[in-house]
Amino acid sequence: MSRTTKKPQRIFLDYASATPVDPRVEKAMRPYFSRKFANPSAIYGEGVESKKILEDSRKIVADILRALPDEIVFTGSGTESANLAIIGIFLKARQLGIKRPHIVTTAFEHPAVLEATKYCESLGAKVTIVYPNGDGIISADEIGKALSKNTVLVSAMYANNEIGTIQPIREIAKRIRQFEKRNKSTKKQIHLHVDASQAVNYLPLNVLELHCDFLTLDGAKIYGPKGVGILFVERGVLITPLILGGGQEKGRRSGTENIPAIVGIAQALSITEKMRERESKRIARLQREIFQGIKKIAKNSRVNGSLDLRLPNNVNVCFPKVDSEFLVLKLDANGVAVSSSSSCKTISENSRSYVLEAIGGKDCAESSLRITLGRWTTEMEVKKFLKILKKCIS
Repeated sequence: MSRTTKKPQRIFLDYASATPVDPRVEKAMRPYFSRKFANPSAIYGEGVESKKILEDSRKIVADILRALPDEIVFTGSGTESANLAIIGIFLKARQLGIKRPHIVTTAFEHPAVLEATKYCESLGAKVTIVYPNGDGIISADEIGKALSKNTVLVSAMYANNEIGTIQPIREIAKRIRQFEKRNKSTKKQIHLHVDASQAVNYLPLNVLELHCDFLTLDGAKIYGPKGVGILFVERGVLITPLILGGGQEKGRRSGTENIPAIVGIAQALSITEKMRERESKRIARLQREIFQGIKKIAKNSRVNGSLDLRLPNNVNVCFPKVDSEFLVLKLDANGVAVSSSSSCKTISENSRSYVLEAIGGKDCAESSLRITLGRWTTEMEVKKFLKILKKCIS
């Protein structure tokens, strides 16, 4: 008689890098892969139906963000959304005659933002990098000091993808308004781009209250499909498109719209909005349990970033003199998936965390774990993870 051995269930604690597609999202997407597949630009009945689905999805997103439907641009990823905002506004500023347009950003932004600003710099932009403090918080005053008469964009994330610290976006927007008022600007020149990809599951998204001109979201972070993103562009703000062709998305992003993915991200955002408050409280309890458990396991460990101004799903801890990559592999061998830094760099890149270096934690740049909880993380998984971590650390 043959016996089958049940494969032990793995514990996934890297939700900041990717989330599984919610079954409700998958169900909503299914009809648009093969049955309702028509091009929304077509004028016959099936195309008109696809166009309606596209615009219904746009309205769902707009209502959640407190935006107008024509302010929502669907893209191929969060990375593309950030690139479109940053490079698009830089190119438009040059077309409008601004000599050496100035961009202000922070030292620990997502690579999509940092690489886009570097690209603009290679084309002639002036870029100012503002550093966070030791708690991983950007000073709105420092952003204000960095502004100049040629500044066209400030790009600051709502919450950091690696250490989970929440940034003072409203205060940053206020400093921009104060600068323009002092300089008696007759029209708005400095635009604010907010990368909200990590924040969306736990923080309110109201573009009117955030006072931003651009806002980036990514389907892969909100239990939606990969390969789709959202860029909010405030009405009246002009950008130069990066992808040219048929002029879809009101000329801002050409290419036949990915209807299944767009339906998916709209559904995912709608579910997230309904679950946000309840899920934040549940996840925060598990976060506290992990922080307390780690302190018992490794008394010399220390938390990276503020404990108070932090996403409830993020645990980033330094284990002095421990090789974080080796620890990640050891945990992986024991059935636990975590990361040592951002998963948005290729494996060939330097494994040191530029985020931790930016907040002054050079000694922790190769000795920290990023543990991020999600919708399917359970208390039982947390307890099991802590037992496995204790074994791996010892």
